[in-house]
Amino acid sequence: MTFGRSRAASVVLNVGGARYSLSRELLKDFPLRRVSRLHGCRSERDVLEVCDDYDRERNEYFFDRHSEAFGFILLYVRGHGKLRFAPRMCELSFYNEMIYWGLEGAHLEYCCQRRLDDRMSDTYTFYSADEPGALGRDEARPGGAEAAPSRRWLERMRRTFEEPTSSLAAQILASVSVVFVIVSMVVLCASTLPDWRAAAADNRSLDDRSRYSAGPGREPSGIIEAICIGWFTAECIVRFIVSKNKCEFVKRPLNIIDLLAITPYYISVLMTVFTGENSQLQRAGVTLRVLRMMRIFWVIKLARHFIGLQTLGLTLKRCYREMVMLLVFICVAMAIFSALSQLLEHGLDLETSNKDFASIPAACWWVIISMTTVGYGDMYPITMPGRILGGVCVVSGIVLLALPITFIYHSFVQCYHELKFRSARYSRSLSAEFLN
Repeated sequence: MTFGRSRAASVVLNVGGARYSLSRELLKDFPLRRVSRLHGCRSERDVLEVCDDYDRERNEYFFDRHSEAFGFILLYVRGHGKLRFAPRMCELSFYNEMIYWGLEGAHLEYCCQRRLDDRMSDTYTFYSADEPGALGRDEARPGGAEAAPSRRWLERMRRTFEEPTSSLAAQILASVSVVFVIVSMVVLCASTLPDWRAAAADNRSLDDRSRYSAGPGREPSGIIEAICIGWFTAECIVRFIVSKNKCEFVKRPLNIIDLLAITPYYISVLMTVFTGENSQLQRAGVTLRVLRMMRIFWVIKLARHFIGLQTLGLTLKRCYREMVMLLVFICVAMAIFSALSQLLEHGLDLETSNKDFASIPAACWWVIISMTTVGYGDMYPITMPGRILGGVCVVSGIVLLALPITFIYHSFVQCYHELKFRSARYSRSLSAEFLN
């Protein structure tokens, strides 16, 4: 007798030795997905895909899972409380039980969610196909043995370009990329020096260049820039070719930064060719200068090779709520103190008013540099009430800026340990490759 044709009015769930009786009417719309799937089973094979064993005589389904964890989950789905971790049970084990029965981490209470995040960060648990052994699983699939060598080669190429510590070749490639980034930054900074620009102008007048020879590749600095751009372009193209998911590759922040760093060069070359370096089109000249200054994005490429910059980016990504909270604090305080300072310094006595505080937007500048304890000294209050307000503004700024810093600091330390663990994991594979 299959489950679909069973005439029993109720079913019994045996979870780790604990038995629970449910009516068939409740089974169809039961909140746990794994349990509700039993209603659609039409054969014993379908039933055994959902549970571990099945007793036809007693219409009982056996699940070899943690009984206490299921009791907590069952109380939650029946509306008898909030979902929290079971006592004396590992957070990861309880989370594994939740995933098995069809729940997610969002169903947990906020305090338990934080405990789970901390636990997963400490153990660096990732459920992804990038973990070691993924290639072995691919070979076990039908037709995977024939395609395994090509996948293995693509995976090795991808790790070489994406993970600087994954192999000796990846370290060499990362070192060369860092050298190109440093050289391009040095050339960019040097090109803004007055002596450098004067020497470049003298060379252009001596060479009697034509209108179409004004491209950046004609000067020594332009040649170096072209070589660096060629390396960055080739690196980006290869990484795009060997990536697993092309759409995901385009969406990654570091890849977007690479595109922003490379594209302005080609746009500036095209604009120089069509308008000329000394063209009277002022807008085109301004656009060229802006595009060439966007080469500063190249320095962010170092984040691909240094854990410190990666930690900073990951911290900002995880702490965006705290950053927004900090911004709200500053904006609210700035609105209050700027209005009060404008009133005390300029609005009460127009004859002896402070011209620096003629408007609230002008006073906002004084508030922000006072709250951050910078104090340029370009504007300051001259009345006694204004000075008292300035002292309160400085103290308030210190307190408001310090409140979210604790959360950001703990997140920074957590992200650093995660990335350091990943780097150590690939370093071990590098050591094995070096010894072999």
